Amino acid sequence: MKPIIKVRELNKTYSREKYNISIERFKNNKEESKTHALKGINMDVLDGEFLVIMGPSGAGKSTLLNMISTIDKDTKGSVKILGEDISRLNEIDISKFRYEKLGFIFQKFNVLNNLTVKENIILPLALKNDSIENILERINSISERLEIKELLEKYPNECSGGQIQKIAVARALINNPKIIVADEPTGNLDSRNSHNLLEFLKILNEVEKKTVIMVTHDPMIASYGRRVLYLKDGIIEKEVLRKDLSQKEYFYNILDTVSKESLDLFNK
Repeated sequence: MKPIIKVRELNKTYSREKYNISIERFKNNKEESKTHALKGINMDVLDGEFLVIMGPSGAGKSTLLNMISTIDKDTKGSVKILGEDISRLNEIDISKFRYEKLGFIFQKFNVLNNLTVKENIILPLALKNDSIENILERINSISERLEIKELLEKYPNECSGGQIQKIAVARALINNPKIIVADEPTGNLDSRNSHNLLEFLKILNEVEKKTVIMVTHDPMIASYGRRVLYLKDGIIEKEVLRKDLSQKEYFYNILDTVSKESLDLFNK
């Protein structure tokens, strides 16, 4: 498999202002405080792989996902997706690239309650001014596949949590993206719906050869993937490959890695 995403020397720094108050002078002195979320990340995402990004809170995993999915911009370094250096694209071109190449599944679903289920799902196609014929063909196909056709004229607040997640997945797939980006996608789901979603992502990856990049903190959820990158303090600390392991064996491998990292952090 060849790389579909290339990340080189990726840095992300957030600046915030803090104030030191001088009691003697009753005067605010403004200083700049910087947080280095990512520190020179180098990585490739292979075409057709299921990559999982893990790490403790504040490790930079969601920041990294945002960088490689065009949601946020780097401070330094480069991200190339499908050979395109996204740092060189203007906002209009980035938006077009995002709608055409990427599908997003978020923890909080991000559905719009004032739109019907159908309108929520077709939104990416509508934003890129796709043809009515293609929109109808895609909505019929994806709603049948996810068994939500009877929900199309309803509003999200008339649907269950599991149904809303299916709606979010349908919206992510409506433009037939090459890359699927999932940020804690099971965070608001019960165990049954979580399993169903993860199995669906596995099918998309293994059968349809979609590239899946997922962020999670849960070793069990991570075990559905094929490779784990473990981040700590803005750098890639460990890599865990599944290879020929069963999912159960891979889970214990990931759990062992996470446990050791957590213990090291506790002992510092």
